[in-house]
Amino acid sequence: MIPRFAPGVRLHEDKARARWIVMAPERMFIPDDIALEVLRLVDGIRDEAAIVALLAAKFDAPVEEIGADVGAMLEDLIAKGALAHG
Repeated sequence: MIPRFAPGVRLHEDKARARWIVMAPERMFIPDDIALEVLRLVDGIRDEAAIVALLAAKFDAPVEEIGADVGAMLEDLIAKGALAHG
C-alpha cells in the first residue's frame, strides 16, 4: 500500500501556534508527535514498508513493532478520510 493524502487534504505547519495540523475540507486534525513522524513520510511514493523501515532505523526500534503501529495508524487515517491508498 502506498499511502497519500486524500484530495483536498494536506499537512500544514501552523507557525503562529507552533504546531502541525492536517487540514481537510471542513475539518482538521492535530497529529501527536508520533503521527507527525509518520505523516511527514507520506508522499504518495513511499509504500508502507518503506515508511516503516525509515522509522525503525530512525528510532532504533523493531520493524515488527513499528509496522503494527504504523499500519493501524494509516488504516485509521484512511477510515477518517485524511489518507487514501494506491
